[in-house]
Amino acid sequence: MHRKPVILALDLEGVLVPEIWIAVSEHTNIAELRLTTRDVADYGVLMKRRLAVLRAHHLTLKDIQGVIKEVEPLSGAAAFLQRARSMLQVIVLSDTFYEFAKPLMKKLKYPTLFCNSLQIDEGGRIGDYHLRQKDGKRKAVLAFQRLDFEVISVGDSYNDTTMLAASEMGILFRPPDTVKREFSQFSVCTDYAQLTAHIEEYLQKGRKK
Repeated sequence: MHRKPVILALDLEGVLVPEIWIAVSEHTNIAELRLTTRDVADYGVLMKRRLAVLRAHHLTLKDIQGVIKEVEPLSGAAAFLQRARSMLQVIVLSDTFYEFAKPLMKKLKYPTLFCNSLQIDEGGRIGDYHLRQKDGKRKAVLAFQRLDFEVISVGDSYNDTTMLAASEMGILFRPPDTVKREFSQFSVCTDYAQLTAHIEEYLQKGRKK
């Protein structure tokens, strides 16, 4: 029987690299910037809070990019990604922004990235953000399926759960306890060896919804 090709859809922050906003928080000593989609389920509410904090502290895009340049991929992430790309097609689906992600993509050897964009004013301040489309991760998975692919998706946060639910196999990678409890239908992996084993098992046996 003909087997559909499989795409691996990976979240970026928390799966391949550390949380960017936590790195900014640690660098600037602004505690509120530690909040991520692991803490706040509504991405719109979270981003409005972040932009308000940036304005209050007069932080520019250049300030944030300076922090991001020093961020390294999670230990083992680059090797995992290389192994995954040898087995199947890989797409990174993220709620980050192209203006943030470029130095991280270089360190990961430029995987394909779907994410969002920022609106920057003449002073280099972040005025607003623009989603490529609402619930873009899930819609990307649905589009791949319409193109006759099967999808394995991997994420760690609330904003990944609709993507995981739409996929043939959804995996939580090192999720916080709240997400793990609320979405117990998904497999959980705590390291890249486990994650690779799940992917290899799916490719060998397949799994239908």
